[in-house]
Amino acid sequence: MLNIAVIGTGNIAPAHIDGYLRFPERCRIVALCDIYPEKAEAKKAHFGLDGAKIFDSHEKMLAECPEIDLVSVCTPPFTHAELAINCLRAGKNVVVEKPMAASLEECDRMLEAERESGKMLAVIAQNRFTDPYWRLKKVLDSGLVGRVLHAEVDSYWWRGHCYYDLWWRGAWSTEGGGCTLNHAVHHIDMLGWMLGTPEKVTAVLSNAAHDNAEVEDISIAAMQYAGGTVAQVTSSVIHHGEEQKVVMQCEKAKVSAPWSTYASTSRENGFPIRNTELESELNAFEASIPKLPYTGHTAELDDVMRAVETGGRPFIDGVSGRRTIEIITSIYKSGFEARSVSLPLAKDDPFYTTDGIMANVRHFYEKTSSVKNFTDGEITVGGR
Repeated sequence: MLNIAVIGTGNIAPAHIDGYLRFPERCRIVALCDIYPEKAEAKKAHFGLDGAKIFDSHEKMLAECPEIDLVSVCTPPFTHAELAINCLRAGKNVVVEKPMAASLEECDRMLEAERESGKMLAVIAQNRFTDPYWRLKKVLDSGLVGRVLHAEVDSYWWRGHCYYDLWWRGAWSTEGGGCTLNHAVHHIDMLGWMLGTPEKVTAVLSNAAHDNAEVEDISIAAMQYAGGTVAQVTSSVIHHGEEQKVVMQCEKAKVSAPWSTYASTSRENGFPIRNTELESELNAFEASIPKLPYTGHTAELDDVMRAVETGGRPFIDGVSGRRTIEIITSIYKSGFEARSVSLPLAKDDPFYTTDGIMANVRHFYEKTSSVKNFTDGEITVGGR
């Protein structure tokens, strides 16, 4: 039986708590920690976590709950590195919410703490554990469509003006970035999962609708990969309808999530004719892929617990989380330096550290409001 702690009991914490509660025979939540302990108390009451202790600091929690096996870090991004490192050094396994950290330097310190502690570090990227994206990856791996030539990633979200009034949102020092880091992180993770790390990134950034935030509310990036593959990624919180998709144009067919396919073959003059035979084969293959037993956070936490139970590795580990941060960092570097950026980013790059990022990004606007806390309500986490 694994003993679970959750640090941070805001909007994303219920996804973790719900996930753990799906496996009562494997785990129990023994601690909730929040700088606002009343929020932790409210979550304890709402979910009926009668045995959970409440703490207002993770130091107290680690000192008074030696039985903890696994910690979910569900706090704002600027705290992820410190919390994860301290928990790992205390001998706890850690799963940290997206984004992994605010900089590559923080990611590397987290990975070093994992190696030194002998414990496990996992990073939340729950949208990989959804049927549309899981199946798309299986189709790409099958070889039926050939090599990917062009990827189109639309990470479209919509957030009202007051979204950035929350005290830590919309500031480079606390949120670490805007929609590229905190919303498109899901789809950029999937792009890295499917295509790896690009060789070159060119990007533009803007804040078009949120003059109470320092950070961007839209970015558009073009990426180049070895072998000629290219990708385009739009990260946004100004798109009504929150339509998210990944479209892969491959040698033999287009495939996408949400699922669709279109295949072309060539006439003698080079113009296209539809390849319905291949489309039928692809539709049949996609339909034959078994549905995931669990999806979203529940599925990823199932995988994380299995890794702890067996001494194995999580499906989405710290190395995967760092790759996503490197791609995002290259988008920021390109956008603010107004030039193409080659990867990997070196440790002496000014964008490698959090302080370097703070010194080199531009404030689109200054924060004008600082609300201590919003009333908990429904949030959108994507995954379509």
